[in-house]
Amino acid sequence: MFRIVVTLALLAGCSSSPSYSAPAASSSVPPSVAPASAAPSRGAATIDAPVIRFPVGGGGTFDFAQAAGQVVGGRGTLLSYRVGVERGITGVDPATFGDAVELIYADPGSWPATGNWRLRRVGAGERYDYTIYLATPATRDVLCGNGYDRYTSCRNGNTVVVNVARWARGVPGYNGDLAAYRQYVVNHETGHRLGRGHELCPGPGRPAPVMQQQTLGLHGCTPNPWPIVDGRPYAGRSGQYDDPTPGEQT
Repeated sequence: MFRIVVTLALLAGCSSSPSYSAPAASSSVPPSVAPASAAPSRGAATIDAPVIRFPVGGGGTFDFAQAAGQVVGGRGTLLSYRVGVERGITGVDPATFGDAVELIYADPGSWPATGNWRLRRVGAGERYDYTIYLATPATRDVLCGNGYDRYTSCRNGNTVVVNVARWARGVPGYNGDLAAYRQYVVNHETGHRLGRGHELCPGPGRPAPVMQQQTLGLHGCTPNPWPIVDGRPYAGRSGQYDDPTPGEQT
């Protein structure tokens, strides 16, 4: 199979959007806080087999999904994205990861259902507005450009980075619901690409806003991977907690 690759030699030292990414239209989703109860995991957003294995630091070279996907969403700004998996990661390939991302976007709780966005995965050689990388922890730090971390995922300009350690293992707050955590991390980092900032827990026992940093703590909220809960846009007050990053505990 023909494969497209990009190396970190093109990205090292960049703390803004990569030069090879096309400009994107901007918009925003208005916040709304409403009483809600969330059912975290829906759909087949997990990769069941084989087991995902990865080094702490990969070589910084990515293979990209070759097949285009469907447009997800009926109205709103159309953004195109490509999906890449770092070489050295085994147990998930670009096509499988791309299918998982597209399935998350297609859920009635994800961003396209707000009516503000339509999202489409591009095929080989097509123009794209942003890239979703599945990257090793050390490569995550290079792509994110925000210093040593190795634990979280991020968005940096037109680069959305999913840390493979989190994709494979989740976080303690999600109590082993790996499907829900994968839905959360894709929706959270994509939300940053769509112009959303971090948000706070709206109250004990309520679903966490998808833009809360649930990877680092829930602060009395319950896990929630969706920007839409009970059919309505769901959000909290703007802000973020001073939670420590676990660092080497990948």
